[in-house]
This record gives sequence, C-alpha cells and structure tokens, in this order.
Amino acid sequence: MPSSEIFESVSTAFSVFGKGKNFIRLLGGLGVTIWIAAVSVAFSIILGVLFGILMTRKNRLIRAFCKIYLEVMRIMPQMVLLFVAYYGLTRAFGISLSGEAASILVFTLWGTAEMGDLVRGALQSIPRQQYESGRALGLTERQIFFYIVLPQTLRRLLPLSMNLITRMIKTTSLVVFVGVIEVVKIGQQIIEGNRLTVPTSSIAVYAVIFFMYFTVCWIFSMSARILEKHQKN
Repeated sequence: MPSSEIFESVSTAFSVFGKGKNFIRLLGGLGVTIWIAAVSVAFSIILGVLFGILMTRKNRLIRAFCKIYLEVMRIMPQMVLLFVAYYGLTRAFGISLSGEAASILVFTLWGTAEMGDLVRGALQSIPRQQYESGRALGLTERQIFFYIVLPQTLRRLLPLSMNLITRMIKTTSLVVFVGVIEVVKIGQQIIEGNRLTVPTSSIAVYAVIFFMYFTVCWIFSMSARILEKHQKN
C-alpha cells in the first residue's frame, strides 16, 4: 500500500475525534479510571502497612491467616474477584454494589495483599543492628519501631509501591466487565458509534487509550526512578 494511502487511512481513523465530544469523553473515562485507582491505592497503602506488620508477627495463627490471604489474592484472577464481588455478593447477601464500589473493593483487597507483602519484606530487610542500637540507647520496642524501623521501612517501600500503583492503574481496565463507564468502555462506544462512517476508528481510539495509560504509568515509573536515585545519594 502506498504511503499516501496509509497516511489517508490513519487520518481518517483519527478524524473520529473531530466528531462531537469524543476526545473529551475519553478524558472523562480516564478520570474515572484514575479515580478508582487512586481510592484503591489510598486504602491499599493504609491497610497494606497494617497487614505487613501482622505478617511479621510471631503468632503462628496470624501468620498462617496472612499467608492464606496473600496466596488467595495472588492466585485468584482479578476478573474473577470482580465478578464475585459484583454479582456474588449481591445474590448471596442482598448487598447492592455499584460497579465502581465493587471495583474499589476488589482492588483494595488485592492491593492490600501486595502492599502488605512489600511492607513485610521491607521490615525484614532492616538490619538487626538497628534494633540493638535502639535498645542500647534505652528506647522501648515501640519507640524503636516508630522512630527507627518504620521510617527506614517507608523509605525502602516508596519505589516499590510506585510499581504496584502502575500495576493497579493498568488492571483497572478490567472494570469494564462489571459495567463501569471508564476509558475502555467509552472507547468501545465511540468505535461502535462510528463503525459505519469510520470503519478504521478502532485504530485511533485504542492508540489514544494506549497513550493515556502509558502517560499515567510513565509518570509513576519516573517518580519511582527519581525516588531510587534520591535514596542512593
């Protein structure tokens, strides 16, 4: 195919954004995606820190429960969890959940498990000498944890948590299967609405969606790199 025809085909595909408010609608869908991810991440960080601390406890029952929860969240696909939360809870317990609420619930449960494991690893990476130094200074175990261990843990955790955040943002594309009107769903609506007039609109729509996801995740990835360099200096 000549280059002129390729250029014309691509131009025709992207002309779909000149119709109505298609691009504005995509941006609005991206906002829904970021909102779901942001709320889920906020809950996951808070609950994940607590969960990670529990994972380091010496109580065998608590550690066994934490391990089972972590493995279930890792093994079970997020799509299945979404279906269980959105359809299963409604039928089993009569709980009315919107697609957004079900999505936030699932991503929070998953994010808590992943964040908790990161916190556990960060806590266990603190050298024992730090604890011994704190005891030598006359600090209590609580003071050692809050003033010595926890600050170092958070510093080591920041770059790793950025990677988890990007994973959660990308995984939010699954919420389209529980009826959430986000960026992917709106993209499908635009493609269907222009299927006859612009048959190649899917190329442009999915290219723009890819660029949107890439931009958001790239910002967090660069933030993680900056934090890593800052910690090394």
